[in-house]
Amino acid sequence: MKKRKLKKMPIIILLLIIIGVIGVVIIKPSNKTNKKSNIKVTNKKKVNESSKKKSMSLVMVGDVLTHDSVLADAYKDGTYDFTSMFSYIKPMIKDYDLKYVNQESIIGGPSFKYSGYPTFNAPDSIGDNLIDTGFNIFGLANNHAYDKGETALLYSNKYWSGKDVITAGTYSSFEDRDDIKVYEKNGIKYAFLAYTTSLNGYDLASDKSYLVNVYSNELVKDDVNKIKDKVDVIIVAMHWGDEYTNTPTNSEKEIAAYLSELGVDLIIGTHPHVVQPIEYVGETLVIYSLGNFISNQLVLGLNPAIGLMVGVDITVDGDNTKISIKEKELLYSYSDNSTKFKVIPFSKMSDDILSDYKSIEEKYMSIVGDVM
Repeated sequence: MKKRKLKKMPIIILLLIIIGVIGVVIIKPSNKTNKKSNIKVTNKKKVNESSKKKSMSLVMVGDVLTHDSVLADAYKDGTYDFTSMFSYIKPMIKDYDLKYVNQESIIGGPSFKYSGYPTFNAPDSIGDNLIDTGFNIFGLANNHAYDKGETALLYSNKYWSGKDVITAGTYSSFEDRDDIKVYEKNGIKYAFLAYTTSLNGYDLASDKSYLVNVYSNELVKDDVNKIKDKVDVIIVAMHWGDEYTNTPTNSEKEIAAYLSELGVDLIIGTHPHVVQPIEYVGETLVIYSLGNFISNQLVLGLNPAIGLMVGVDITVDGDNTKISIKEKELLYSYSDNSTKFKVIPFSKMSDDILSDYKSIEEKYMSIVGDVM
């Protein structure tokens, strides 16, 4: 009997070994599951971190119009220098992340005479001086974009492409036009688009329609649809409306409503050369017209000499984007008998510069409205 029991012992040992191996195999998958669970927790934490509130700031001014007298005033010792005209503005905008201006006078190159109204051509230095002032976003789609034709427009595109700035509205090919860029600042992804409703009677050939973004509902819808899922914020510069009226036209209102429906967050309006109201259309902040930034339209009266600077905070919190006004200030395009041009903010104004300026400020701020 003892001998038979001894023979069974190896079998018992073998069974114990098998049971041990099975236990190890069972335990290992359990460890893998825990490891995967840890990875998921880490990923969830990263998503939460990426959805934290982010913000950036943007300041905007209106039309740059280099009239003949503005050009003459900037011409010194064989070169053009506009720097002194913007000396008040540079310190005011320096702390903003993004700084927008509407470059209405095309930089068309020295092969064309530098000229003002009715067909503008500005020297390279106006761009250089605006960049030195701090501006880094330039709207190029406007009714004067084709003043000197395709050659000048292509020169302009080449000039801007060599600068560390953002532009939109004019292009050198369909590929260039359709390649809508995604920019990022402070973790916020944004797109900048620009359109004009007019080219002063010029019609672009269908095979050259890329040269200037002439507004249509179809064009802007296609552009917004290309980009809306890739960005947090969509900014559109609109050159629209009627000149010298402080009231937005029905067309402006209709376009604003359409852009709001598409999901545009901010509309920057120019062209009327005078200030117009600011309002929210749905969730979209609409600045109907910033008026002029620099010009010699004081000869037409006070109205086009008064422009507007608007600063906003753009906040992205998860899927929610909020644009709120940080500051509003009137600007005066000053000249002394069409000389000594300077953009003067009303915070630096005196009665010696503009008589009864306080009542003028009150009048024009009432046009802009109290949206904050």
